[in-house]
Amino acid sequence: MNIYITQQNLNTLIGDLIAQGIRVVAPRLNAGTPLYEPLTGAAEMITDRLPKRSAKEACFPVCEDIMTYKKEGQKVTVTDIDPARFPETVLVGVRPCDAVAIPLLDAVFSWDDKDEFFLERRRKTTVIGLACTSADDACFCTAVGLSPGETKGSDLFLTPLEGGDYACETLSDKGEALITAHTTLFSEVSSALPLPLAKPYAEKFDLKKVKAWLDDNFENPFWDAIATRCVGCGACAFVCPACHCFDIVDEGTEKAGKRRKYWDACGFWKFTHHASGHNPRDQQPKRYRNRIMHKFKYYDDKFGQTLCSGCGRCIRVCPVGIDIAQIVEEISKKQE
Repeated sequence: MNIYITQQNLNTLIGDLIAQGIRVVAPRLNAGTPLYEPLTGAAEMITDRLPKRSAKEACFPVCEDIMTYKKEGQKVTVTDIDPARFPETVLVGVRPCDAVAIPLLDAVFSWDDKDEFFLERRRKTTVIGLACTSADDACFCTAVGLSPGETKGSDLFLTPLEGGDYACETLSDKGEALITAHTTLFSEVSSALPLPLAKPYAEKFDLKKVKAWLDDNFENPFWDAIATRCVGCGACAFVCPACHCFDIVDEGTEKAGKRRKYWDACGFWKFTHHASGHNPRDQQPKRYRNRIMHKFKYYDDKFGQTLCSGCGRCIRVCPVGIDIAQIVEEISKKQE
């Protein structure tokens, strides 16, 4: 069954959710920069630009407290942060390259020692995806086997129609529940045609060839050739929807403080710096090699998927112009 929602009713839906006390996160402008942030009203949402950072922050914040401590005399009180306090959240207008990355994080944070902070937020988050109708020369979702209309990771998926309305596709129980709770805002009738989807310029990589070359070329001089210009700033990891490295730091005094989880990046020199002083990735090419290996080999070895959604953010923000799509394409050709 085809379901549709008008732009006006989408705005009403957002307003109703906010009025119910649900946190609604969507692309909005912050000092001129598009970011996924909580809305105070539907008018704040924008749909014409890819946010600077990804939607993963809704489930995996840049920084979060996981424990507090306080010392009074000889008594020390340690208080765990209860994940149950996290609010119900609806993510609206999530681009396919961001939505598809959220299940990639699911595999990491639910593996072995489960991260209840991530998983509780995930359980309480409904994702409304939005198809892309425009792309720039950094977009390469099609190169990693995805598309501007990819629905994976979304609970409800919107496709823009001529005239500004949307076709809706329900993809999960969460999506169905959202429609059921607001059924009067949706319609089964629309004569509008879908807008043409974006056409990223990148051709599809042969990811099997890429992985086969990575399997056998850990010490290849190629890594020095491509990565000596990497400055290790970590910008690529911080805008990536699939990167998930983090550090845990204690902050405070002997009287009181917090234990916090922060985003980290394998491109940083200190990321693998041992207490002994040894660093197995003591040079930047080794660290950049790990970035490529993790995305196109290690994650695939463990979970059978590629840890890249082709959003192109890392290409846009790199201060020295490193293009991961060009690198992976070159690796693919080396295996021919």
